[in-house]
Amino acid sequence: MNIETFFDPATFTLTYVVFDPKSRDAVVIDPVLDYDVLSSSTSTTSITRVEEFLNREKLKLHYVLETHAHADHLSGSQYLKSRYGAKVAIGARIVDVQKIFAGVFDLANVPTDGSQFDKLLSDGETIEAGALKVDVLATPGHTPACLSFQVGDAVFTGDALFIEDYGTGRCDFPSGSADALYTSVHERLYALPDATRVFVGHDYQPNGRALRFETTIGASKESNIQLRASTSRADFVKQRTSRDATLSAPRLLFQSVQVNIDAGRLPRAHANGKRYLTIPLDMKKTTKDDGTAV
Repeated sequence: MNIETFFDPATFTLTYVVFDPKSRDAVVIDPVLDYDVLSSSTSTTSITRVEEFLNREKLKLHYVLETHAHADHLSGSQYLKSRYGAKVAIGARIVDVQKIFAGVFDLANVPTDGSQFDKLLSDGETIEAGALKVDVLATPGHTPACLSFQVGDAVFTGDALFIEDYGTGRCDFPSGSADALYTSVHERLYALPDATRVFVGHDYQPNGRALRFETTIGASKESNIQLRASTSRADFVKQRTSRDATLSAPRLLFQSVQVNIDAGRLPRAHANGKRYLTIPLDMKKTTKDDGTAV
């Protein structure tokens, strides 16, 4: 098994191409569609790099695997599906996330049964992508639908577990849970062999250090600044909850979630041929037309 890594510095997102060098079978994990917030325009620089690699290596792409419905970047899954016929797969509990955010964004035309995805994945399931076998681990907490994917001696943890000097994913999104994340990391991921390689979903390069995308279960258990093997559930939940209360919303939260719960499809065009994203105003309060609180 080989792993090729792509980093999007605008969103600190890591995309992985995992492939078998003999059969050339491949999966892509968490691809990025670029979005410029000032011009409200999409572009394909990041996903084109992935496409060029797939073509250069003559890989057969079977699946695009989403660790969760991302809140910080638009998914490039539909770009890859349209070019390679790959299936787009995500955790079965995406339906819980869809129901929450379809209401937030008033998305009456977005199904909330997961049907826009080609495959809904359950804990313990094994995906067969040609010669590749991908084991599915439910690791909720950041969102209820979060998954990690284990391929051989490597596990791709999405936003559950980061490099040890950054910690874990935040848990303050709707239906997020620090208690659930503790179970996911401490009792599930940390139960894997210490030598298991960990490939993270983001690297925020704390203190300006160079990019890192790989660590190990053993290093995480010993040194993760938020959740070590010795960390108690109560201490983690208190620390994670306190930190989350200080965090700003992700810069692309509104744009990303409404696209990603719909399997990475951009909003349907209106009668004028233009697509529109819905941006809620004053989500935490009700306001009058003049902007004052009701």
